[in-house]
Amino acid sequence: MKSKESWKVYGNVFSEHSLKLLFKLSSQGYFEDLESPLSVGKEANVFTAVTKDHERIVVKIYRLENCNFNKMYDYIIQDPRYIDARRNQRQIIFSWVQREFRNLMIAREVIKVPKPIAFKDNVILMSFIGNKDPAPELKGQKPKDPKKFFEKTIDNMKKLYQKGLIHADLSPFNILNHDDEPIFIDFSQATMINANNSDELLRRDIKNICHYFRKYFKIDEAEVYKKITNK
Repeated sequence: MKSKESWKVYGNVFSEHSLKLLFKLSSQGYFEDLESPLSVGKEANVFTAVTKDHERIVVKIYRLENCNFNKMYDYIIQDPRYIDARRNQRQIIFSWVQREFRNLMIAREVIKVPKPIAFKDNVILMSFIGNKDPAPELKGQKPKDPKKFFEKTIDNMKKLYQKGLIHADLSPFNILNHDDEPIFIDFSQATMINANNSDELLRRDIKNICHYFRKYFKIDEAEVYKKITNK
């Protein structure tokens, strides 16, 4: 494990709070050191990390200052699990991370997703998806058999729905193409089907997925909706 002093190399990347959390999670044995960035965005930085057993995991660190707090709050306040959420920026971000962890725990019972390992405040640890290299996003990696990949994607959406969950932000950017298998990621905004806006979010997911696959074949969104919901 790295010394606390050596974590200062990341001082220009993370807030002091995030650095303390990363050191704490490392000292608890979850990983030895951050390895390389997978993505650096406005709301979160995502890194691979190496464990003491030389395995790789993913460390996702939400920014405490740059996150779209209002967007997060709009999602959370609709979620029956967070109906009493207070409009406090830092607490909403912490709830957002907890929500991602909880949603992954539900999703992994029925589909392939990153395994949630641990979370604390604005940091969540997950299993690594890929072989030697990280699995690419669907957006940048065309499936070998688009029709089959589409059917698997819709089947995943149906399994989530039957489990009471809607991804709520599904697109080719947060589906990984891992050996021609769809792996859903980014579950912080995922919503329970008993939320007031769940149907609207499901229809948006369907529209986004159908839009991507329409370049390969014709799709009837109404039929996809019926297949997922049995309505």
